[in-house]
Amino acid sequence: MDFEAILFDCDGVLVDSERIYVDVERDHLSRIGLNFELDDYMARFQGLGANDFHSALDADYRALGKGPLPESFWPDLDAATKLRMDAELVDIRGIKPLLEAHTGPRAVASSSSLPALIRKLGHTGLSRYFEPHIYSGEQVENGKPAPDLFLFAAGKLGIAPERCLVIEDSSNGVIAGLAAGMTVWGFTGGGHCQAGHGRKLRAAGADLVIADHGELAARLNGG
Repeated sequence: MDFEAILFDCDGVLVDSERIYVDVERDHLSRIGLNFELDDYMARFQGLGANDFHSALDADYRALGKGPLPESFWPDLDAATKLRMDAELVDIRGIKPLLEAHTGPRAVASSSSLPALIRKLGHTGLSRYFEPHIYSGEQVENGKPAPDLFLFAAGKLGIAPERCLVIEDSSNGVIAGLAAGMTVWGFTGGGHCQAGHGRKLRAAGADLVIADHGELAARLNGG
């Protein structure tokens, strides 16, 4: 079918940031005794809204009998993440040619905080392809996997949910898009995606799984 609008997740779809987040987060969590296997960490936390992510980690830490997370944990994590992002962040290969060719309405709908989202898109030169339609999970009551953010973005574009295509790299994002009544294509072109990632997105309900932005462009053009 033809879609009137495309809603892109950011991390792992537009910018290759997910691998940085996961690396820094797992490292800092291991320092306080919270150790996660990579697959388990990705399945549980990738794409999760910030409030739910914070609450889940706090609960895990309390379960160790140590009380709430140390007050310095989040500031230290944020500082370390920013350093890595400033040094390493790049856009996902093929996204700029795709956006240059695409002429319809589009938006970013990401679980990142709005300041972080704007910073990442600015750093990689992607802001101009989306402004002013850049939306964060902090702008809605419930983050992914709830549908709120995708419905919010569609409303801002003035497009009915059923006419929107969502591009997502996380199971939580896929679930959110489907709950919003949208078509969802899974994306496995990010540096964090391991073998079997596409199967997990299909298991979450993705209508289709795309390996890279070249394939996405071809699909959008009817290929």
